[in-house]
Amino acid sequence: MGIEIKDVLAKKILTEAKGYLDVGFTHSLNPYSGCAFSCKYCYVREMPIQRFKEIPWGEWLDVKTNAALNYRKEIMKLRKKNNAVNIFMSSATDPYQPIERKANITRGILEEMTENPPDFLQIQTRGPLITRDIDLLVKLKEKCNVLVSMTIETDRDDIRQIFAPCAPGIKLRLKALKEVHDAGISTQASISPVLPFTPDFPKVLDRIVNHIWIDTLSIGDGAMGKRSDRLGMPKLFEEHGLSKWYSKDIHVNVEKYFNKYFPSEMIRVSKKEAFPKQKA
Repeated sequence: MGIEIKDVLAKKILTEAKGYLDVGFTHSLNPYSGCAFSCKYCYVREMPIQRFKEIPWGEWLDVKTNAALNYRKEIMKLRKKNNAVNIFMSSATDPYQPIERKANITRGILEEMTENPPDFLQIQTRGPLITRDIDLLVKLKEKCNVLVSMTIETDRDDIRQIFAPCAPGIKLRLKALKEVHDAGISTQASISPVLPFTPDFPKVLDRIVNHIWIDTLSIGDGAMGKRSDRLGMPKLFEEHGLSKWYSKDIHVNVEKYFNKYFPSEMIRVSKKEAFPKQKA
């Protein structure tokens, strides 16, 4: 499958946080529009950015070439008003798209952040390429709070291949998360959405994360499961004999299971507990 890539000039790069992100964050930041990882369960498929697009999700990507410059201008304006700036990067794409190796859009933003830091930055990704930017993250954490949250929906790569065949492999993500953690940067495993996993899943996260975030297709798609239903998730689970993992209260059982291995303060569940408290 090919992907149509376009360079674009974005009017803005910081978007006021609303809905799911309005707890703990002031802004979201998306260095790209579209996503080459094309996860089948991705709620962005049901958002206007895709629903009014003629090209299928996963087959187009807009590269915001002026993202770093926009960031500099926008945060300086916010600082003049003494506003807090707590950023979630990213909410509708992955900041470590495959093309980021050459485009360096996310790296450029991080370079700007070392000069004009936010109060808090959470990087949400499933891209092992983040290890390339450990040097900048180490610099940045001296100036603001930084959390790297790696999406690891399961410890089974066969399951990953059913739901996210174009996304990086699970072992690569775990290796990257460990490298970031070993560099002294706060890390989080984002089990979002919960997909079928083995009993050993908690063990593979031991000593490489500071937090664990549990979310599901029923409570975390921004529409209480309606978007996931429209995307055909119940049928996909059923086709592979996994329907029991699609129950509405699966997060309750997963939280109980992980509490056997980790202190309760390490575990966050969906919106109300997903994001760390930030300084004003």
